[in-house]
Amino acid sequence: MSLRLIAKDLYRLKKEVEALEQRLLSAHESQRPELEKRLAEALQKRDSLQAMLDGAKEPSAYRLPK
Repeated sequence: MSLRLIAKDLYRLKKEVEALEQRLLSAHESQRPELEKRLAEALQKRDSLQAMLDGAKEPSAYRLPK
C-alpha cells in the first residue's frame, strides 16, 4: 500500500472518529453501546494506520552512514 493511500485512509478514519465522538456525546442511552463499539473499532484501525505510517517514515538503520 502506498504512503499516499495510507495517509488518505488515516485522514478518513480521523474524521470518522471525531464524528463518532460527537455523536456519542449527544446519543440516547439505547444508542450508546453501538456507538461505543463502532468508536473502539475506528480507534483501533486509526491507531494501526498511524503506526504503519510512522514506521514507513522512519529511515532504515542499514542505510544510515557510519
